[in-house]
Amino acid sequence: MSKQKKDTDYLHLSARIRVMENRLLTQERMEQMIEARDASEAAKVLAECGYPDLLEATPVALEVLLGQAQAELFADLGKTVNDPDLLDVFRCKYDYHNAKVLVKSEALGSEQDRLLLEGGRWNAGTLAEDYRREDLSAYSAPFQEGVARAREVLGASGDPQRADLILDRAYYQELTNLVKKSGSPFLAGYASVVIDSANLRSAVRCARLDKGQEFLRQVLVPGGSVPVDRLVLAQGADLGALFRDTTLAQAAEVGAALAVPGGGALTDFERLCDDGVMAYLARARKIPFGEQIIIGYLYAREAEATAIRIILAGRMAGLDGATIRQRLRQTYG
Repeated sequence: MSKQKKDTDYLHLSARIRVMENRLLTQERMEQMIEARDASEAAKVLAECGYPDLLEATPVALEVLLGQAQAELFADLGKTVNDPDLLDVFRCKYDYHNAKVLVKSEALGSEQDRLLLEGGRWNAGTLAEDYRREDLSAYSAPFQEGVARAREVLGASGDPQRADLILDRAYYQELTNLVKKSGSPFLAGYASVVIDSANLRSAVRCARLDKGQEFLRQVLVPGGSVPVDRLVLAQGADLGALFRDTTLAQAAEVGAALAVPGGGALTDFERLCDDGVMAYLARARKIPFGEQIIIGYLYAREAEATAIRIILAGRMAGLDGATIRQRLRQTYG
């Protein structure tokens, strides 16, 4: 925030968001979607949450629907939230998703614009045009540098994973910068747990693939509550102790047991990582007014989109209800 704000500055907006929370996808509504006759019938439940009709039950149509909803949310809140950095913390991940799509599409020699998502700080179509004109001068410095480096590395190595790692580091750098500019301690805590979650996932995956410390150091990003150096030196079994005092404690305990070559499925571990982030954000539900309520609601909408994808993609794929429920994350409440 450009100037220090008081929680009472958010009094009216907090009250409005409390009303908006009533339309979030609840456990009961998710059950209705899971038990519906088919994916098209399941999608009708979304009307209760303010979504337009899903014209066809296809993955592409679903992404268009969710992208439009996210863009409309940011446009709506942008009219009343006077702290653009607060919104940009949640918007910038879509910009970096789009950067990955554009960089990989260029390497493949095939445009994949259908994979671009709206909801970022910059219009997806405009970004694609500027990228192809090789003019990103209107975009942030970390974004420009990350895209340029990713293009260079992918062109030289042909390794899309390395390009993704470069853009991920640029994203977390920009996330940290935006949080600092916002001046919100609650938002700083959110960024810290998001980075912790990303680093915990990386540590478990690297251990399962038997990657060395040097590779892990390249993957981890600074800014979490657990220092990178401690994670690099830790053995898989140590992860539970490192995250014991965080909302990721349960995820770390499960991850520690899986952090060996040939470990079991990561489904529960991935879910618990997301639940750890939600556990931090859910603290906003106990606060009467303040920027925390806006931050919590923005993440709740992200989590809602994830739940919708899990349920509808599962229904489209013919998965049974038990399998879909196992993949669902903790709701905001």
